Amino acid sequence: MLDALTDDAQERATLLHALQERIKRVAAEVTASPDTISYSRDIRPILSNNCFACHGPDEEQRKANLRLDTEEGAHAALKSGRAALVPGDRAASTLWQRITTADAVDKMPPADSHKTLTAKEIDLIGRWIDQGAKYERHWAFVKPVEHAPPSVGDASWPRGDIDRFILAKLEANGVEPNGEADRRTLIRRAYLDLIGLPPTPEAVDAFVNDPDPNAYDKLIDELLASPRYGERWARHWLDLARFAESHGYEQDYNREYAYHYRDFVIKAFNEDLPYDTFVKWQIAGDEYAPDNPLAMMATGFLGAGTHATQITKSQVEKERYDELDDMARTIGTSMLGLTVGCARCHDHKYDPIPTDDYYRLISTFTKTVRSNLEIPVDDLTHQQALARFEKEHAPLTAELTSFETGALSERFDAWLASDEKQAFQPPWSLLTIDNATSAGGAYFTKLEDGSLRAEGANPDSDTFTFTAKIDLKGITSIRVEALHDDALVKGGPGRAVNGNFALSSIKVIAAPANGEGDPVEAKLSKPIATFEQTGLPIAAALDDDPKSGWAVDPEFGKDHAAIFRLESPVGFDGRTILTITMEFAVN
Repeated sequence: MLDALTDDAQERATLLHALQERIKRVAAEVTASPDTISYSRDIRPILSNNCFACHGPDEEQRKANLRLDTEEGAHAALKSGRAALVPGDRAASTLWQRITTADAVDKMPPADSHKTLTAKEIDLIGRWIDQGAKYERHWAFVKPVEHAPPSVGDASWPRGDIDRFILAKLEANGVEPNGEADRRTLIRRAYLDLIGLPPTPEAVDAFVNDPDPNAYDKLIDELLASPRYGERWARHWLDLARFAESHGYEQDYNREYAYHYRDFVIKAFNEDLPYDTFVKWQIAGDEYAPDNPLAMMATGFLGAGTHATQITKSQVEKERYDELDDMARTIGTSMLGLTVGCARCHDHKYDPIPTDDYYRLISTFTKTVRSNLEIPVDDLTHQQALARFEKEHAPLTAELTSFETGALSERFDAWLASDEKQAFQPPWSLLTIDNATSAGGAYFTKLEDGSLRAEGANPDSDTFTFTAKIDLKGITSIRVEALHDDALVKGGPGRAVNGNFALSSIKVIAAPANGEGDPVEAKLSKPIATFEQTGLPIAAALDDDPKSGWAVDPEFGKDHAAIFRLESPVGFDGRTILTITMEFAVN
Protein backbone atom coordinates (compact mmCIF):
# COMPACT_ATOMS: atom_id res chain seq x y z
CA MET A 1 0.00 0.00 0.00
CA LEU A 2 1.17 3.54 -0.66
CA ASP A 3 2.11 5.39 2.49
CA ALA A 4 0.37 8.65 1.59
CA LEU A 5 -2.33 9.44 -0.91
CA THR A 6 -3.33 13.01 -0.16
CA ASP A 7 -4.27 15.99 -2.30
CA ASP A 8 -2.25 15.99 -5.52
CA ALA A 9 -1.39 19.70 -5.43
CA GLN A 10 -0.32 19.60 -1.77
CA GLU A 11 1.84 16.52 -2.28
CA ARG A 12 3.52 17.91 -5.36
CA ALA A 13 4.17 21.22 -3.60
CA THR A 14 5.86 19.32 -0.76
CA LEU A 15 7.94 17.38 -3.25
CA LEU A 16 8.94 20.55 -5.07
CA HIS A 17 10.04 22.20 -1.84
CA ALA A 18 12.38 19.28 -1.24
CA LEU A 19 13.61 19.51 -4.83
CA GLN A 20 14.33 23.21 -4.50
CA GLU A 21 16.44 22.57 -1.42
CA ARG A 22 18.40 19.84 -3.16
CA ILE A 23 18.87 21.88 -6.32
CA LYS A 24 21.02 24.22 -4.24
CA ARG A 25 23.39 21.38 -3.39
CA VAL A 26 26.13 20.21 -5.72
CA ALA A 27 29.14 18.02 -5.24
CA ALA A 28 32.09 19.68 -3.61
CA GLU A 29 35.35 19.59 -5.53
CA VAL A 30 37.63 16.87 -4.24
CA THR A 31 40.78 18.64 -3.07
CA ALA A 32 42.36 15.88 -0.99
CA SER A 33 45.78 14.60 -1.90
CA PRO A 34 46.06 11.48 -4.07
CA ASP A 35 47.08 9.52 -0.95
CA THR A 36 43.82 10.35 0.86
CA ILE A 37 41.34 7.46 0.71
CA SER A 38 37.76 8.63 0.02
CA TYR A 39 34.86 6.61 1.36
CA SER A 40 32.54 7.61 -1.48
CA ARG A 41 35.11 7.15 -4.23
CA ASP A 42 37.21 4.24 -2.99
CA ILE A 43 35.55 2.35 -0.14
CA ARG A 44 31.79 2.39 -0.61
CA PRO A 45 31.96 0.58 -3.98
CA ILE A 46 33.98 -2.21 -2.32
CA LEU A 47 31.58 -2.55 0.63
CA SER A 48 28.52 -2.26 -1.59
CA ASN A 49 29.64 -5.06 -3.90
CA ASN A 50 30.93 -7.41 -1.21
CA CYS A 51 29.38 -6.60 2.18
CA PHE A 52 26.08 -4.73 2.01
CA ALA A 53 24.03 -7.82 1.12
CA CYS A 54 24.51 -9.05 4.71
CA HIS A 55 25.60 -5.87 6.47
CA GLY A 56 23.74 -3.10 4.66
CA PRO A 57 20.43 -1.23 4.78
CA ASP A 58 18.14 -4.27 4.46
CA GLU A 59 17.21 -5.05 8.07
CA GLU A 60 15.66 -8.41 7.20
CA GLN A 61 18.86 -9.64 5.51
CA ARG A 62 21.30 -8.10 8.00
CA LYS A 63 23.53 -10.51 9.90
CA ALA A 64 25.34 -10.20 13.25
CA ASN A 65 23.51 -6.91 13.79
CA LEU A 66 26.34 -5.27 11.85
CA ARG A 67 25.62 -2.39 9.49
CA LEU A 68 28.50 -1.11 7.37
CA ASP A 69 26.64 1.40 5.19
CA THR A 70 26.44 3.98 7.99
CA GLU A 71 29.16 5.40 10.20
CA GLU A 72 27.10 4.83 13.34
CA GLY A 73 26.56 1.17 12.51
CA ALA A 74 30.18 0.49 11.59
CA HIS A 75 31.55 2.13 14.75
CA ALA A 76 28.98 0.55 17.11
CA ALA A 77 30.08 -2.20 19.51
CA LEU A 78 29.26 -5.76 18.46
CA LYS A 79 28.34 -8.64 20.78
CA SER A 80 32.05 -9.22 21.35
CA GLY A 81 32.35 -5.70 22.70
CA ARG A 82 34.60 -4.67 19.82
CA ALA A 83 33.65 -2.50 16.84
CA ALA A 84 33.92 -3.37 13.17
CA LEU A 85 35.84 -0.14 12.64
CA VAL A 86 38.16 1.55 15.11
CA PRO A 87 39.18 4.84 13.47
CA GLY A 88 42.93 5.11 13.13
CA ASP A 89 43.64 1.52 14.21
CA ARG A 90 43.22 -1.20 11.62
CA ALA A 91 44.62 -3.91 13.91
CA ALA A 92 41.86 -3.27 16.47
CA SER A 93 39.13 -3.22 13.81
CA THR A 94 37.11 -6.43 13.53
CA LEU A 95 36.48 -5.71 9.86
CA TRP A 96 40.21 -5.69 9.13
CA GLN A 97 40.75 -8.85 11.14
CA ARG A 98 38.00 -10.69 9.29
CA ILE A 99 39.08 -9.71 5.76
CA THR A 100 42.75 -10.59 6.39
CA THR A 101 42.47 -13.78 8.46
CA ALA A 102 43.62 -17.10 7.02
CA ASP A 103 40.91 -18.96 8.99
CA ALA A 104 38.31 -20.10 6.46
CA VAL A 105 35.56 -20.04 9.11
CA ASP A 106 36.15 -16.41 10.09
CA LYS A 107 37.13 -15.16 6.63
CA MET A 108 35.01 -12.40 5.11
CA PRO A 109 33.42 -12.33 2.65
CA PRO A 110 32.45 -15.99 3.35
CA ALA A 111 33.23 -18.60 0.72
CA ASP A 112 29.55 -19.33 0.01
CA SER A 113 29.04 -15.71 -1.06
CA HIS A 114 31.39 -16.32 -4.04
CA LYS A 115 32.89 -12.87 -3.45
CA THR A 116 36.58 -12.17 -2.95
CA LEU A 117 38.43 -8.98 -2.06
CA THR A 118 41.55 -8.23 -4.11
CA ALA A 119 44.85 -7.30 -2.49
CA LYS A 120 44.36 -3.74 -3.71
CA GLU A 121 40.88 -3.51 -2.16
CA ILE A 122 42.14 -4.87 1.17
CA ASP A 123 44.98 -2.34 1.13
CA LEU A 124 42.55 0.51 0.46
CA ILE A 125 40.34 -0.52 3.38
CA GLY A 126 43.36 -0.74 5.71
CA ARG A 127 44.69 2.68 4.73
CA TRP A 128 41.20 4.17 5.03
CA ILE A 129 40.87 2.84 8.59
CA ASP A 130 44.27 4.21 9.50
CA GLN A 131 43.24 7.60 8.12
CA GLY A 132 40.21 7.66 10.45
CA ALA A 133 37.58 5.52 8.65
CA LYS A 134 35.66 8.69 7.86
CA TYR A 135 32.33 8.30 6.10
CA GLU A 136 31.05 10.90 3.63
CA ARG A 137 27.55 11.92 2.70
CA HIS A 138 26.22 11.05 -0.72
CA TRP A 139 27.57 13.65 -3.13
CA ALA A 140 24.08 14.89 -4.00
CA PHE A 141 23.68 16.14 -0.42
CA VAL A 142 27.08 17.80 -0.03
CA LYS A 143 26.93 21.58 0.07
CA PRO A 144 29.12 23.41 -2.43
CA VAL A 145 32.42 24.68 -1.11
CA GLU A 146 33.91 27.85 -2.51
CA HIS A 147 37.63 27.56 -3.23
CA ALA A 148 39.99 30.45 -3.76
CA PRO A 149 41.73 30.31 -7.15
CA PRO A 150 45.05 28.50 -6.73
CA SER A 151 48.46 30.07 -7.28
CA VAL A 152 50.11 29.28 -10.60
CA GLY A 153 53.64 29.49 -11.93
CA ASP A 154 52.79 31.40 -15.13
CA ALA A 155 50.65 34.27 -13.84
CA SER A 156 50.45 35.79 -17.33
CA TRP A 157 48.60 32.83 -18.87
CA PRO A 158 45.23 32.92 -17.02
CA ARG A 159 42.62 35.40 -18.23
CA GLY A 160 40.20 34.55 -15.42
CA ASP A 161 39.80 32.50 -12.28
CA ILE A 162 38.72 29.38 -14.18
CA ASP A 163 41.98 29.51 -16.14
CA ARG A 164 43.90 29.47 -12.85
CA PHE A 165 42.28 26.17 -11.83
CA ILE A 166 43.03 24.69 -15.25
CA LEU A 167 46.62 25.86 -15.30
CA ALA A 168 47.23 24.65 -11.72
CA LYS A 169 46.18 21.15 -12.72
CA LEU A 170 48.33 21.27 -15.87
CA GLU A 171 51.37 22.46 -13.96
CA ALA A 172 50.86 19.80 -11.27
CA ASN A 173 51.08 17.18 -13.98
CA GLY A 174 53.94 18.80 -15.86
CA VAL A 175 51.82 19.65 -18.90
CA GLU A 176 52.40 22.78 -20.96
CA PRO A 177 49.19 24.47 -22.16
CA ASN A 178 48.59 24.59 -25.88
CA GLY A 179 49.09 27.79 -27.76
CA GLU A 180 46.20 30.17 -28.36
CA ALA A 181 43.87 29.14 -31.20
CA ASP A 182 43.56 31.43 -34.22
CA ARG A 183 40.28 33.21 -34.91
CA ARG A 184 39.23 30.83 -37.70
CA THR A 185 39.47 27.93 -35.23
CA LEU A 186 37.76 29.88 -32.47
CA ILE A 187 34.68 30.76 -34.50
CA ARG A 188 34.26 27.16 -35.67
CA ARG A 189 34.53 25.88 -32.11
CA ALA A 190 32.02 28.45 -30.84
CA TYR A 191 29.50 27.77 -33.61
CA LEU A 192 29.66 23.99 -33.33
CA ASP A 193 29.52 24.05 -29.55
CA LEU A 194 26.74 26.59 -29.07
CA ILE A 195 24.43 26.07 -32.05
CA GLY A 196 25.67 22.81 -33.55
CA LEU A 197 26.25 24.26 -37.01
CA PRO A 198 29.42 25.44 -38.74
CA PRO A 199 29.77 29.15 -39.49
CA THR A 200 29.24 30.44 -43.01
CA PRO A 201 32.32 31.60 -44.94
CA GLU A 202 31.03 35.16 -44.63
CA ALA A 203 30.76 34.86 -40.83
CA VAL A 204 34.31 33.48 -40.64
CA ASP A 205 35.73 36.30 -42.73
CA ALA A 206 33.86 38.94 -40.71
CA PHE A 207 35.18 37.57 -37.42
CA VAL A 208 38.75 37.08 -38.63
CA ASN A 209 38.90 40.65 -39.94
CA ASP A 210 37.11 42.29 -36.98
CA PRO A 211 39.65 44.65 -35.29
CA ASP A 212 37.57 44.94 -32.12
CA PRO A 213 39.46 43.33 -29.19
CA ASN A 214 36.05 42.24 -27.84
CA ALA A 215 35.10 40.51 -31.09
CA TYR A 216 35.03 37.07 -29.45
CA ASP A 217 32.73 38.28 -26.66
CA LYS A 218 30.38 39.76 -29.27
CA LEU A 219 30.43 36.49 -31.19
CA ILE A 220 29.44 34.50 -28.11
CA ASP A 221 26.62 36.94 -27.33
CA GLU A 222 25.28 36.61 -30.87
CA LEU A 223 25.31 32.82 -30.70
CA LEU A 224 23.63 32.74 -27.30
CA ALA A 225 20.90 35.02 -28.69
CA SER A 226 20.32 32.71 -31.67
CA PRO A 227 17.22 30.45 -31.55
CA ARG A 228 19.57 27.69 -32.73
CA TYR A 229 21.22 27.81 -29.29
CA GLY A 230 18.12 26.45 -27.57
CA GLU A 231 17.66 23.82 -30.26
CA ARG A 232 21.24 22.63 -29.78
CA TRP A 233 21.38 22.54 -25.99
CA ALA A 234 17.80 21.39 -25.37
CA ARG A 235 18.84 18.02 -26.77
CA HIS A 236 20.94 17.29 -23.69
CA TRP A 237 18.00 17.81 -21.33
CA LEU A 238 15.59 15.96 -23.62
CA ASP A 239 17.88 12.94 -23.39
CA LEU A 240 17.70 13.08 -19.58
CA ALA A 241 13.94 13.53 -19.74
CA ARG A 242 13.66 10.36 -21.99
CA PHE A 243 11.77 12.43 -24.58
CA ALA A 244 10.43 10.66 -27.65
CA GLU A 245 7.73 11.36 -30.23
CA SER A 246 6.27 7.85 -30.06
CA HIS A 247 5.09 5.62 -27.22
CA GLY A 248 7.65 2.84 -27.53
CA TYR A 249 7.11 -0.92 -27.28
CA GLU A 250 6.23 -2.98 -30.32
CA GLN A 251 3.23 -0.84 -31.39
CA ASP A 252 5.22 2.40 -31.04
CA TYR A 253 2.31 4.68 -31.91
CA ASN A 254 3.11 8.32 -32.64
CA ARG A 255 2.63 11.00 -30.01
CA GLU A 256 0.93 13.66 -32.03
CA TYR A 257 1.51 16.49 -29.56
CA ALA A 258 4.83 15.50 -27.99
CA TYR A 259 6.58 18.37 -29.75
CA HIS A 260 5.01 20.87 -27.33
CA TYR A 261 7.25 19.63 -24.52
CA ARG A 262 10.28 19.76 -26.81
CA ASP A 263 9.40 23.35 -27.73
CA PHE A 264 9.13 24.26 -24.03
CA VAL A 265 12.67 23.04 -23.36
CA ILE A 266 14.00 24.96 -26.36
CA LYS A 267 12.25 28.15 -25.24
CA ALA A 268 13.47 27.66 -21.67
CA PHE A 269 17.08 27.70 -22.89
CA ASN A 270 16.56 30.60 -25.26
CA GLU A 271 14.69 32.69 -22.68
CA ASP A 272 17.17 31.82 -19.90
CA LEU A 273 14.36 30.50 -17.70
CA PRO A 274 15.50 30.27 -14.04
CA TYR A 275 16.37 26.69 -13.16
CA ASP A 276 14.02 26.47 -10.18
CA THR A 277 11.13 27.54 -12.43
CA PHE A 278 12.36 25.09 -15.08
CA VAL A 279 12.08 22.27 -12.54
CA LYS A 280 8.80 23.35 -10.92
CA TRP A 281 6.95 23.73 -14.19
CA GLN A 282 7.96 20.29 -15.43
CA ILE A 283 6.70 18.61 -12.28
CA ALA A 284 3.64 20.75 -11.55
CA GLY A 285 3.26 23.51 -14.11
CA ASP A 286 -0.50 22.98 -14.07
CA GLU A 287 -0.50 23.85 -10.36
CA TYR A 288 2.06 26.67 -10.33
CA ALA A 289 1.03 28.51 -13.50
CA PRO A 290 -2.13 26.96 -15.00
CA ASP A 291 -2.77 30.05 -17.15
CA ASN A 292 0.72 30.03 -18.67
CA PRO A 293 0.82 27.93 -21.87
CA LEU A 294 4.57 27.40 -21.47
CA ALA A 295 4.11 25.96 -17.98
CA MET A 296 1.39 23.62 -19.24
CA MET A 297 3.67 22.47 -22.07
CA ALA A 298 6.37 21.78 -19.48
CA THR A 299 4.26 19.11 -17.77
CA GLY A 300 4.92 16.90 -20.78
CA PHE A 301 8.02 15.91 -18.79
CA LEU A 302 5.90 13.57 -16.63
CA GLY A 303 4.50 11.72 -19.62
CA ALA A 304 7.60 11.65 -21.80
CA GLY A 305 8.50 8.05 -20.95
CA THR A 306 7.40 4.84 -22.61
CA HIS A 307 3.68 4.09 -22.54
CA ALA A 308 2.04 0.74 -23.24
CA THR A 309 -0.98 1.34 -25.49
CA GLN A 310 -2.24 -2.23 -25.82
CA ILE A 311 -2.58 -4.02 -22.49
CA THR A 312 -4.90 -6.62 -21.01
CA LYS A 313 -7.14 -6.02 -18.03
CA SER A 314 -4.74 -7.88 -15.74
CA GLN A 315 -1.88 -5.56 -16.77
CA VAL A 316 -3.55 -2.23 -16.01
CA GLU A 317 -2.31 -1.86 -12.44
CA LYS A 318 1.20 -3.08 -13.27
CA GLU A 319 1.51 -0.66 -16.19
CA ARG A 320 0.27 2.20 -14.02
CA TYR A 321 2.94 1.50 -11.40
CA ASP A 322 5.56 1.22 -14.13
CA GLU A 323 4.64 4.72 -15.28
CA LEU A 324 4.79 6.09 -11.71
CA ASP A 325 8.18 4.41 -11.32
CA ASP A 326 9.34 6.01 -14.58
CA MET A 327 8.40 9.47 -13.26
CA ALA A 328 10.23 8.91 -9.97
CA ARG A 329 13.34 7.45 -11.62
CA THR A 330 13.60 10.29 -14.10
CA ILE A 331 13.19 12.98 -11.45
CA GLY A 332 15.89 11.26 -9.42
CA THR A 333 18.45 10.98 -12.20
CA SER A 334 17.77 14.31 -13.91
CA MET A 335 17.10 16.63 -10.96
CA LEU A 336 18.37 15.05 -7.75
CA GLY A 337 21.54 13.22 -8.72
CA LEU A 338 20.01 10.05 -7.24
CA THR A 339 19.07 6.65 -8.61
CA VAL A 340 15.84 6.16 -6.67
CA GLY A 341 14.43 3.32 -8.78
CA CYS A 342 16.19 0.52 -6.89
CA ALA A 343 14.09 1.35 -3.82
CA ARG A 344 10.97 0.12 -5.60
CA CYS A 345 11.83 -3.39 -4.39
CA HIS A 346 14.23 -2.85 -1.46
CA ASP A 347 16.03 -0.17 0.50
CA HIS A 348 18.62 1.29 -1.85
CA LYS A 349 22.03 -0.12 -0.96
CA TYR A 350 24.01 2.75 -2.49
CA ASP A 351 21.92 5.92 -2.61
CA PRO A 352 20.26 6.87 0.72
CA ILE A 353 16.72 6.08 -0.40
CA PRO A 354 14.62 3.68 1.73
CA THR A 355 11.63 1.91 0.19
CA ASP A 356 9.22 3.94 2.34
CA ASP A 357 10.51 7.20 0.85
CA TYR A 358 10.28 5.78 -2.67
CA TYR A 359 6.58 5.04 -2.27
CA ARG A 360 5.96 8.41 -0.64
CA LEU A 361 7.55 9.96 -3.73
CA ILE A 362 5.45 8.10 -6.29
CA SER A 363 2.29 8.68 -4.22
CA THR A 364 2.56 12.37 -5.15
CA PHE A 365 1.82 11.41 -8.76
CA THR A 366 -1.05 8.94 -8.25
CA LYS A 367 -3.54 11.53 -9.51
CA THR A 368 -1.36 12.50 -12.46
CA VAL A 369 -3.08 11.14 -15.58
CA ARG A 370 -1.67 11.17 -19.10
CA SER A 371 -3.99 13.29 -21.26
CA ASN A 372 -4.10 15.85 -24.05
CA LEU A 373 -5.28 19.37 -23.21
CA GLU A 374 -6.23 22.33 -25.35
CA ILE A 375 -3.81 25.19 -24.61
CA PRO A 376 -3.21 28.48 -26.46
CA VAL A 377 0.31 27.94 -27.76
CA ASP A 378 0.27 31.28 -29.60
CA ASP A 379 0.13 33.42 -26.48
CA LEU A 380 -0.06 36.79 -28.27
CA THR A 381 -2.96 35.72 -30.49
CA HIS A 382 -4.69 34.20 -27.47
CA GLN A 383 -4.33 37.36 -25.41
CA GLN A 384 -5.66 39.49 -28.26
CA ALA A 385 -8.65 37.17 -28.76
CA LEU A 386 -9.30 37.13 -25.02
CA ALA A 387 -9.23 40.93 -24.88
CA ARG A 388 -11.76 41.13 -27.74
CA PHE A 389 -13.98 38.54 -26.05
CA GLU A 390 -13.94 40.35 -22.71
CA LYS A 391 -14.67 43.68 -24.36
CA GLU A 392 -17.65 42.24 -26.29
CA HIS A 393 -19.04 40.45 -23.25
CA ALA A 394 -18.48 43.20 -20.70
CA PRO A 395 -21.95 44.80 -21.32
CA LEU A 396 -23.62 41.40 -21.09
CA THR A 397 -21.79 40.57 -17.87
CA ALA A 398 -22.73 43.93 -16.38
CA GLU A 399 -26.38 43.42 -17.36
CA LEU A 400 -26.39 39.95 -15.80
CA THR A 401 -24.87 41.26 -12.58
CA SER A 402 -27.43 44.07 -12.45
CA PHE A 403 -30.28 41.59 -12.94
CA GLU A 404 -28.99 39.17 -10.30
CA THR A 405 -28.49 41.88 -7.66
CA GLY A 406 -31.64 43.78 -8.58
CA ALA A 407 -34.77 42.31 -10.16
CA LEU A 408 -33.87 38.67 -9.52
CA SER A 409 -33.12 39.31 -5.85
CA GLU A 410 -36.46 41.10 -5.45
CA ARG A 411 -38.31 38.24 -7.13
CA PHE A 412 -36.61 35.70 -4.88
CA ASP A 413 -37.52 37.64 -1.73
CA ALA A 414 -41.12 37.84 -2.96
CA TRP A 415 -41.18 34.09 -3.63
CA LEU A 416 -39.89 33.36 -0.14
CA ALA A 417 -42.68 35.47 1.32
CA SER A 418 -45.38 33.75 -0.77
CA ASP A 419 -47.07 30.36 -0.45
CA GLU A 420 -45.72 29.18 -3.81
CA LYS A 421 -42.66 27.61 -2.23
CA GLN A 422 -44.91 25.16 -0.39
CA ALA A 423 -45.84 23.63 -3.74
CA PHE A 424 -42.25 23.26 -4.85
CA GLN A 425 -41.18 19.69 -5.42
CA PRO A 426 -37.63 18.48 -5.98
CA PRO A 427 -37.00 16.48 -9.18
CA TRP A 428 -36.67 13.23 -7.20
CA SER A 429 -38.64 12.13 -4.12
CA LEU A 430 -37.52 9.28 -1.89
CA LEU A 431 -40.24 6.65 -1.56
CA THR A 432 -41.19 5.57 1.93
CA ILE A 433 -41.82 1.85 1.56
CA ASP A 434 -44.92 0.70 3.44
CA ASN A 435 -44.51 -3.00 2.71
CA ALA A 436 -41.71 -5.17 1.30
CA THR A 437 -41.95 -8.91 0.60
CA SER A 438 -39.72 -11.61 -0.85
CA ALA A 439 -41.10 -14.66 -2.64
CA GLY A 440 -37.97 -16.56 -1.62
CA GLY A 441 -38.37 -15.96 2.12
CA ALA A 442 -35.95 -13.08 2.67
CA TYR A 443 -36.81 -10.24 5.03
CA PHE A 444 -35.91 -6.56 4.83
CA THR A 445 -34.26 -4.28 7.36
CA LYS A 446 -34.82 -0.54 7.02
CA LEU A 447 -31.60 1.47 7.38
CA GLU A 448 -31.09 5.04 8.59
CA ASP A 449 -30.91 6.47 5.07
CA GLY A 450 -34.30 4.98 4.17
CA SER A 451 -32.88 2.12 2.08
CA LEU A 452 -33.77 -1.53 2.63
CA ARG A 453 -31.30 -4.39 3.12
CA ALA A 454 -32.40 -7.92 2.20
CA GLU A 455 -31.39 -10.51 4.79
CA GLY A 456 -32.18 -14.09 5.71
CA ALA A 457 -33.01 -16.59 2.97
CA ASN A 458 -31.00 -16.15 -0.22
CA PRO A 459 -32.31 -18.45 -2.99
CA ASP A 460 -30.85 -18.59 -6.51
CA SER A 461 -33.85 -16.61 -7.82
CA ASP A 462 -36.32 -14.35 -6.03
CA THR A 463 -39.02 -11.74 -6.52
CA PHE A 464 -39.18 -8.58 -4.42
CA THR A 465 -42.40 -6.58 -4.14
CA PHE A 466 -42.52 -3.09 -2.66
CA THR A 467 -45.55 -0.83 -2.07
CA ALA A 468 -45.57 2.84 -1.20
CA LYS A 469 -48.26 5.51 -0.83
CA ILE A 470 -47.37 8.87 -2.34
CA ASP A 471 -48.98 12.27 -2.76
CA LEU A 472 -47.32 12.94 -6.13
CA LYS A 473 -48.93 13.29 -9.54
CA GLY A 474 -47.23 13.39 -12.92
CA ILE A 475 -44.53 10.83 -12.09
CA THR A 476 -42.30 10.51 -15.16
CA SER A 477 -39.41 8.30 -14.00
CA ILE A 478 -38.47 5.61 -11.49
CA ARG A 479 -34.94 5.35 -10.11
CA VAL A 480 -33.67 2.15 -8.50
CA GLU A 481 -30.57 2.46 -6.34
CA ALA A 482 -28.42 -0.59 -5.56
CA LEU A 483 -26.22 0.60 -2.70
CA HIS A 484 -23.02 -0.88 -1.31
CA ASP A 485 -23.22 -2.22 2.22
CA ASP A 486 -20.29 -3.47 4.29
CA ALA A 487 -22.59 -6.12 5.78
CA LEU A 488 -22.85 -7.81 2.37
CA VAL A 489 -20.29 -10.03 0.65
CA LYS A 490 -17.60 -7.78 -0.92
CA GLY A 491 -19.74 -4.81 0.11
CA GLY A 492 -22.54 -5.81 -2.27
CA PRO A 493 -24.62 -4.27 -3.61
CA GLY A 494 -26.02 -7.74 -4.42
CA ARG A 495 -26.24 -10.93 -2.37
CA ALA A 496 -24.44 -13.28 -4.77
CA VAL A 497 -21.24 -14.94 -3.60
CA ASN A 498 -19.24 -12.26 -5.43
CA GLY A 499 -21.43 -9.31 -4.37
CA ASN A 500 -23.32 -9.13 -7.66
CA PHE A 501 -27.04 -9.09 -8.48
CA ALA A 502 -29.02 -9.54 -11.69
CA LEU A 503 -32.31 -7.67 -12.14
CA SER A 504 -34.18 -9.64 -14.83
CA SER A 505 -37.39 -7.57 -14.86
CA ILE A 506 -39.14 -4.64 -13.19
CA LYS A 507 -42.81 -3.66 -13.25
CA VAL A 508 -44.56 -0.59 -11.81
CA ILE A 509 -48.31 -0.42 -11.13
CA ALA A 510 -50.07 2.73 -9.94
CA ALA A 511 -53.49 2.60 -8.26
CA PRO A 512 -55.68 5.25 -6.58
CA ALA A 513 -55.44 4.97 -2.80
CA ASN A 514 -59.17 5.62 -2.38
CA GLY A 515 -60.08 2.66 -4.62
CA GLU A 516 -62.01 4.85 -7.01
CA GLY A 517 -60.42 3.84 -10.28
CA ASP A 518 -58.53 1.03 -11.97
CA PRO A 519 -54.83 0.32 -11.43
CA VAL A 520 -52.51 1.36 -14.27
CA GLU A 521 -49.32 -0.45 -15.29
CA ALA A 522 -46.66 2.10 -16.12
CA LYS A 523 -44.88 1.39 -19.38
CA LEU A 524 -41.12 1.65 -18.73
CA SER A 525 -38.66 2.67 -21.45
CA LYS A 526 -35.28 4.30 -22.17
CA PRO A 527 -33.40 2.75 -19.25
CA ILE A 528 -29.95 4.05 -18.30
CA ALA A 529 -27.55 2.89 -15.59
CA THR A 530 -24.39 4.10 -13.91
CA PHE A 531 -22.62 0.87 -14.89
CA GLU A 532 -23.48 -2.22 -16.95
CA GLN A 533 -21.84 -5.62 -16.84
CA THR A 534 -20.69 -6.85 -20.24
CA GLY A 535 -23.50 -9.00 -21.66
CA LEU A 536 -25.99 -7.96 -18.95
CA PRO A 537 -27.03 -4.36 -19.74
CA ILE A 538 -29.80 -2.38 -18.12
CA ALA A 539 -31.98 -2.77 -21.25
CA ALA A 540 -32.19 -6.52 -20.49
CA ALA A 541 -34.36 -5.73 -17.45
CA LEU A 542 -37.14 -4.68 -19.85
CA ASP A 543 -36.96 -7.49 -22.42
CA ASP A 544 -39.00 -10.68 -22.44
CA ASP A 545 -36.13 -13.00 -21.57
CA PRO A 546 -36.29 -13.96 -17.85
CA LYS A 547 -32.70 -15.22 -17.98
CA SER A 548 -31.24 -11.86 -19.02
CA GLY A 549 -30.96 -8.78 -16.88
CA TRP A 550 -28.92 -5.96 -15.41
CA ALA A 551 -25.75 -6.76 -13.43
CA VAL A 552 -22.61 -4.89 -12.35
CA ASP A 553 -19.67 -7.34 -12.35
CA PRO A 554 -16.85 -6.38 -11.56
CA GLU A 555 -17.84 -3.08 -9.93
CA PHE A 556 -18.65 -4.56 -6.51
CA GLY A 557 -18.65 -2.62 -3.27
CA LYS A 558 -19.92 0.51 -5.02
CA ASP A 559 -23.20 2.40 -5.34
CA HIS A 560 -25.13 1.85 -8.57
CA ALA A 561 -28.38 3.26 -9.94
CA ALA A 562 -30.73 2.78 -12.88
CA ILE A 563 -33.40 5.13 -14.21
CA PHE A 564 -36.50 4.03 -16.13
CA ARG A 565 -38.60 6.56 -18.02
CA LEU A 566 -42.38 6.25 -17.99
CA GLU A 567 -43.95 6.58 -21.44
CA SER A 568 -46.93 8.35 -19.81
CA PRO A 569 -46.96 10.12 -16.42
CA VAL A 570 -48.86 8.38 -13.60
CA GLY A 571 -50.47 9.56 -10.37
CA PHE A 572 -54.02 10.09 -9.10
CA ASP A 573 -55.82 12.85 -7.25
CA GLY A 574 -55.42 12.35 -3.55
CA ARG A 575 -52.89 9.60 -2.90
CA THR A 576 -51.43 6.96 -5.19
CA ILE A 577 -50.29 3.45 -4.31
CA LEU A 578 -47.20 2.39 -6.22
CA THR A 579 -46.40 -1.32 -6.43
CA ILE A 580 -42.94 -2.12 -7.74
CA THR A 581 -42.07 -5.73 -8.55
CA MET A 582 -38.48 -6.76 -9.26
CA GLU A 583 -37.53 -10.25 -10.39
CA PHE A 584 -34.08 -11.79 -10.03
CA ALA A 585 -34.04 -14.93 -12.18
CA VAL A 586 -30.62 -14.78 -13.89
CA ASN A 587 -28.42 -17.69 -12.75
